[in-house]
Amino acid sequence: MSWTLVFSERYNRRAALFLNRHPDLRETYRKTLLLLEANPHHPSLRLHALRGKLTGLHVVSINLTYRITLDVLIEGQKLLPIDIGARDTVYRR
Repeated sequence: MSWTLVFSERYNRRAALFLNRHPDLRETYRKTLLLLEANPHHPSLRLHALRGKLTGLHVVSINLTYRITLDVLIEGQKLLPIDIGARDTVYRR
């Protein structure tokens, strides 16, 4: 069973800014999103839950430096991307 990505306008703006700054990551980002929809638990995504002030959110890796934070809704198998950026950036909210 596949998952559904649900993008907010806020996330779309953040992703557009991210991709404008890092055009070399467009294909890697696209592949990450496709893999997320197919299987968010795929080992290469390194999906894990966050703790502390970000409890309730999850994170996946685009590559070793960049991450996407997510709100995972099990009911309906929905993934809501929240933020995108460098590790240090997405872990500060």
